[in-house]
Amino acid sequence: MKKNHFYWVAIVLFIAAAGFIVVKYKKNEKLKTATFYPLKERTGSMANTAEAKQVKKQFADLMKVAGTNPDDMKSRISLASLYIQEARVTGNYMYYDMAAMKYVNEVLEKDAMNFEALTFKSLLYLSQHHFAEGLAIAEKAKAQNPDNAFVHGILVDGNVEMGNYDGAIDEAEKMMSIRPDMRSYSRVSYLREIHGDYPGAIEAMKLAVDAGLPGDESTEWTRVHLARLYEITGDLRSAEMHYLIALQKRPGYAYAIAGQGRIALAAKDYNKAIASYLHADSLVNDYSFKEDIAEVYELAGQKNKSDSIIKWLASAMSQDAKSGQQDDNIGHYADRELAYIYLKTGDYDKALEHGLAEYNRRPANIDVNETVAWVYYNRKEYDKALPYLETAMKTKSKNPTLLCRAGLIYAKAGNKTKAKELLGEVAKASYCLTESLKNQGLTTLQAL
Repeated sequence: MKKNHFYWVAIVLFIAAAGFIVVKYKKNEKLKTATFYPLKERTGSMANTAEAKQVKKQFADLMKVAGTNPDDMKSRISLASLYIQEARVTGNYMYYDMAAMKYVNEVLEKDAMNFEALTFKSLLYLSQHHFAEGLAIAEKAKAQNPDNAFVHGILVDGNVEMGNYDGAIDEAEKMMSIRPDMRSYSRVSYLREIHGDYPGAIEAMKLAVDAGLPGDESTEWTRVHLARLYEITGDLRSAEMHYLIALQKRPGYAYAIAGQGRIALAAKDYNKAIASYLHADSLVNDYSFKEDIAEVYELAGQKNKSDSIIKWLASAMSQDAKSGQQDDNIGHYADRELAYIYLKTGDYDKALEHGLAEYNRRPANIDVNETVAWVYYNRKEYDKALPYLETAMKTKSKNPTLLCRAGLIYAKAGNKTKAKELLGEVAKASYCLTESLKNQGLTTLQAL
């Protein structure tokens, strides 16, 4: 009797608990749908510009329409576009990706084949490193409107990230035939770069800069990438000049300030490099700036500061990755980046775990294969590194970091001729390598 009574009580409690969970779930889903994403205040010199004021006004106007008219799809598309642009300007990708995805999904719920919403969703997936998903959605959008240059640009990016470089070239050619503008020229430049054609890459990036509106974020982003190409090819004077121009056209532009930090680092002016990187880091939320700061602190003999930053980065990036697994609207994969962070901490098992996780998503991408090869090199498993290295070099990229790593791996694997050839090339371009990698390369070259 007491036993039966216990079962009935247990059943009642179970039903009550289940009901509570369902109610709570529905409440959470309702809150998620109703979430409001205000603009985050820009920082530093970006905060009080005419552009910032215009963005605030545009946002307020769009929110009025979207808030009062749930059927207005145009305002939701415009809000998504504004959030995507603010992500670029501020570096707050996680927050603004969620915001943009909310409105994109609202449009797609009412019109599953809305072309603009599909292109934005594809773009957001690429931003979150969900490259296969982004590519599939872009293909769906392209089927609707094959003469749209923007969607071909997304397909260039998606194919590159998935390692389908021939497909990326085809899409870039189509994009150029429809609309030869800043977006198309910059993609041509990148494709030439990863195929080892630096003069052609510089030529195309110059055209991209000339096609843009001076001072616009996308134009100065392009100018900074032109400067970076000059850096990689050893023309530091031209690189420095373009960083200065970018800052004249767009004062306080973080990526140009970081570029000045790299120029200072090449001159071994560590104090100036640290100041530049800290300034850039205060303006934009970008983990790469913190990695740069950590590197310079180590070179300047402040290893405790460097180690502290690397430890923080490993924790922060891991937390971001976990957040992404819990919310479909974030979902940012960062395994390749985490592999390099764990290499710096000396946790080679974790580095391999994250490197292979990224490889399993996109096994044909040259950068991912370079990462796995480099992890195996650090684990002293040189024979395992070789197959990944061969894939990493399939486009004949002349990136100095890749060539130096390749030379080191070939040297350890016993191919001294290949190692000497590659490290000899790198010795001419050692200014854009990290100090640690440069020293390894030069020491190994002398020993061959």
